[in-house]
Amino acid sequence: MKLFELVRERQWTPVTGYLIYIAALTAGYYYNLTFVQLGLIDLGTRNVGMAPGDVSVVMGALALFTLVVAVVSGIVMDRRGWSTDLIVKFRLLFVVIAVQLALTIVAPSVSTSEQFVGWVVVTSLTLGLGIPVTFSFMIDFIPVRDRGYVAAIVAGLSFFVAALYPVEWRIEEFSAVMAIAMVPAVLVLGVLSVKRFAIVDALARQHEQFGVGRFCRPEAVRTTSVTFWGLVVLMFGVFFIDSLGFLRIIETPIYIYTSWQSPELDTRLFIAVMHVVGALAAGVLYTNFDRKWLFLWVFGLFAFTHLQYVFHLRFGPDSTPPLLLPMFYVLAVSFYTTLNFALWPDLSTPETVGTHTALGVGIAGWLATFASTALALYSEGVGLSLLAHLRYVNALALLFAVSLPVLLYVHRASVLARGDPAS
Repeated sequence: MKLFELVRERQWTPVTGYLIYIAALTAGYYYNLTFVQLGLIDLGTRNVGMAPGDVSVVMGALALFTLVVAVVSGIVMDRRGWSTDLIVKFRLLFVVIAVQLALTIVAPSVSTSEQFVGWVVVTSLTLGLGIPVTFSFMIDFIPVRDRGYVAAIVAGLSFFVAALYPVEWRIEEFSAVMAIAMVPAVLVLGVLSVKRFAIVDALARQHEQFGVGRFCRPEAVRTTSVTFWGLVVLMFGVFFIDSLGFLRIIETPIYIYTSWQSPELDTRLFIAVMHVVGALAAGVLYTNFDRKWLFLWVFGLFAFTHLQYVFHLRFGPDSTPPLLLPMFYVLAVSFYTTLNFALWPDLSTPETVGTHTALGVGIAGWLATFASTALALYSEGVGLSLLAHLRYVNALALLFAVSLPVLLYVHRASVLARGDPAS
């Protein structure tokens, strides 16, 4: 890693950039993973008393509105040069976190459907703006050769903490934890927004060296290219498959006690450690292999994992589920999360990073996650059994797992047919 060289040479300014990136992205992903995605369901169904189907509609609206805000924000950032202006991004992030802190504090007090919808709308605004701001930090802080490893650290830390705390996925616990964690961040960003420091000015120039992503050499990836949109579709499929299966699994009593919500510390610690192991493995693979192999691994892991759940539900529903089931699920999640953090900046230049991260994370991440979350809530609301639900999820995972190598083969065959073997 370049980081080790920097430490040996005592170049503490770029090392500080690593720490800022890891802290900001870990906290942000933990917030979105727990407080927004999981806490929002508890807030709507338990606090407000809405039906799962109604909550699914609101979550679908959250996904769409967040996507629109993210794309508009990313385009504006690129066109105005804000994507390469670290000071401006610190100020935008300060606004985002300050508003999110207020939303976090008032969330447990939301008690009517009107208040819930209003809360979701404001949350969408902050999430949409936060996507291109935070994900574009990689061009300011992380050298290209370290991006896979740093993305793995962020993914591993986020899931490690999320697997251990809070034990109860209730809005009150989420709110208390996140409010305490966000206050120092608001204070630090407030100071950085109004006062110039030499170290920040030095960090603000690093994008000139780090900005061009791994997959933009020698030619930049265009926003309208088949390569870019093909990867958006693949990542959309990954996020969609994950959330579609996960939210039904954790609502089933026999799986709660041997997975993420287990009251047993040993079980949650095992899952937390496996998240770290999976993320680090993904970081190594991302750094040393082409991105298509990671997608193949992810879809294959999801297909195998959901198949295990189907077999258990079919042949041993009364037996205690083995930890092998959540273990493979955890590995798949850590793989694709690592890929998601590193991929979009590596498909970008300093002039396109705002738009590319907004489209990539907005469509493949937020839209896919909340669309599948809404669909999972709907399937539960109409009484579709978990076994039937997971059969559909597994079929989708298998479709992507089989289609990817077939498409790669067809693409390679077409390239050879054109007489361009170097492509």
